[in-house]
Amino acid sequence: MTLTELCKELRNWFEKAKYFGTFRIVNGEIDLSELVADGSLQVGQYFRICDSVFNDGVYQYPASDLVDEVFEGAVWAMAVPPTVIAMQTEINNWLADEDVQKALASPYQSESFGGYSYTKASGGSNDSGEGITWQKKFKSQLNQWRKIR
Repeated sequence: MTLTELCKELRNWFEKAKYFGTFRIVNGEIDLSELVADGSLQVGQYFRICDSVFNDGVYQYPASDLVDEVFEGAVWAMAVPPTVIAMQTEINNWLADEDVQKALASPYQSESFGGYSYTKASGGSNDSGEGITWQKKFKSQLNQWRKIR
């Protein structure tokens, strides 16, 4: 799960400054020298690209894996708290766990035979039966950063 997906789920982009204009990406790198010069963006800081054809999303400065293009759009300097980055790592570790993947992939909600019984976690009594997701599993941690529209 990417930081772009996490910020979208939170409806929180942790924006500090927004810059609008024409941006050029050449050899996989975006020219953000104006943001660096005015102190809005530093090495290691996250930023968001908006209204690009190929590169919409969150990146860490300096990004060198972008698709070359020229676009009219926006770049947002972000201030993502370290706890949010740690939460992303925790979620990705949970998603990568073999037992979790088996449970998520299983078509069975419950089964029993002999003395064995198993029920897949559903995330709530009103759940549609699709099982637990990272959004449900980490809901209480996510809520402290979630913005209400």
